[in-house]
Amino acid sequence: MYHSLIKTNQFFMLPFVVCSLLACNSPAQKVSTANADSTKVKFLEKPLISSIYTADPSAHVFDGKIYIYPSHDIDAGIKENDNGDHFAMKDYHILSMDSIGGKVTDEGVGLDIKDIPWAGRQLWAPDAAYKNGTYYLYFPVKDKQDVFKIGVATSKHPQGPFKAEPQPIVGSFSIDPAVFTDTDGSSYMYFGGIWGGQLQRWNTGKYESDGSKTDLKHDDKPAISCKVVKLKANMLEFDGAVKDVVILDSLGKPLLGGDHNRRFFEGSWVHKYNGKYYFTYSTGDTHLLTYAIGDSPLGPFTYKGVFMKPVQGWTTHHSIIEVKGKWYVFYHDTEISGKTHLRNVKVTTLEHEADGSIKLIDPFVK
Repeated sequence: MYHSLIKTNQFFMLPFVVCSLLACNSPAQKVSTANADSTKVKFLEKPLISSIYTADPSAHVFDGKIYIYPSHDIDAGIKENDNGDHFAMKDYHILSMDSIGGKVTDEGVGLDIKDIPWAGRQLWAPDAAYKNGTYYLYFPVKDKQDVFKIGVATSKHPQGPFKAEPQPIVGSFSIDPAVFTDTDGSSYMYFGGIWGGQLQRWNTGKYESDGSKTDLKHDDKPAISCKVVKLKANMLEFDGAVKDVVILDSLGKPLLGGDHNRRFFEGSWVHKYNGKYYFTYSTGDTHLLTYAIGDSPLGPFTYKGVFMKPVQGWTTHHSIIEVKGKWYVFYHDTEISGKTHLRNVKVTTLEHEADGSIKLIDPFVK
């Protein structure tokens, strides 16, 4: 989702961007595109809404209308730290629009943390799905033991309000649920995010509360992976075991942990184009949105490249949808606030090239 949780520099670092795109081989580059002086840069797109802070936009077309399920950023007065405590979101506002470029409506609170029986704190990036007359809102939140799990809430209306199930989904953990429904009606959930998203704490198969046991500095080993699992027809339970999303390089070898410009960090999304499955995700501490392509929703996927350069802000999180034959990517940056935890959602055109590659998007205008 968005929880690359390192303290940020104050200015946009152009050399860093160039280095990232050229796949520099240095370790994790602890620099930031956040808090740039917004008066000195020109943004590709304008925020969709400015009355509240929104991030991590999961967009869907339901009944011919576009609905966006974002995080709702608030200024909780919490000092920024690597655990992400300053991302202290408490509810979800659902947005809608009749068309790209049209009026954006804040449909109000779709789900509040106080109405989730098992929740402790921090409602992070959600996603939504529809099946058999019911809308499903999937959300990560820390339980009362401060461990991230994924819950689900239901409604008969895409804008909610949603009613949460009394317990998290059995077998779920970490953050950033993204649900893809294939053309055959099968639905899959992709989830996970490292660092503040706790994915690395599950690397042994059970949660490790001792952070020293979950050290990420295994640069020469396959990178910690996003997870994928098929959903049952009721959309409330996992159907089978959780598996790793395997991302391979052009030689068929798994991406390594030290490959910070290509390896998975958080914020996954899947879309299907010309019969191929596109697994897209954020590289986190190198701030890139990248993509890999496979022949099955379960993978493996072969890494292909970057499709969006770093935005202003430490985190980057997106969704991709087709609207009337055209493709769009929803994303966020910090144009309004200039602060990493107070973000705003945007949308721009996404183009697939004739060879199946995705045209590179620069979120700034030169």
